[in-house]
Parts: sequence; C-alpha cells; structure tokens
Amino acid sequence: MNNMEALYQRVLEEAPDAIIFADRDGVIRMWNARAQSLFGYAPGEAIGKSLDLIIPEHLRAAHWRGYQRAIETGHTRQTDNKPMITRGMHKDGGKVYVELAFGIVKDPSRGVLGAVATGRKASKP
Repeated sequence: MNNMEALYQRVLEEAPDAIIFADRDGVIRMWNARAQSLFGYAPGEAIGKSLDLIIPEHLRAAHWRGYQRAIETGHTRQTDNKPMITRGMHKDGGKVYVELAFGIVKDPSRGVLGAVATGRKASKP
C-alpha cells in the first residue's frame, strides 16, 4: 500500500460518520468503524453482503426502486446533498433512526461504480 492509499484508509477509519459504499448491485464493498458502531456489524460481517442487511424489510422495495434509479441515471434525488432521516436495522434486530446523505461514485470515464452513504444516528423524526 502506498502512502496515499494508507492515508485514504486512515481517513475512512477515522471519519466521524459512518461511510458505506455499495457496488451497482447493492453489495457492500466498504464499511468503516462508524458504520459498525451505528449498525452493529463488523466489516467482515457486512462487506460482501447486500444492503438488505441494514434495511428494514418493509422499506426494501422502495429502497431498491430508488437505488436502481440512481444507478441508472447517475444521480440521486438529493441534489442539494441534504441528509435525510430514515430507519435502519441494527444487528440486534432493533430499529435505528439514521441521518444519511447519498452520492453516486463514478469512474474517470463517468461510468457508475456504485453509491456511497455517510450517516450518523439521528433522533426519531
């Protein structure tokens, strides 16, 4: 790992918010320490799994419709990057209210690689 890769890794791990990256298929590829503290899953338990891991079952259909639309269009509905409060699912099965902001990650030729979310625990709406 070169110095820049090591720096990126440290920033990811020391970020004050949860950072989650999922590929085009919604498979978790990046999960930092704050994501673990927010949802209860260690990186080894979350990476390689579907986002369904943290999405309550009754919200999944709407989530996947929006996710696919964002992947296909290359942008999210959140054009102002304003976080939204939603419910997530903790490893213990409990509900957690989270404040999330989303973005689309693109390669240098502008092809969509997946989506990134940053988040933190929120009080109930």
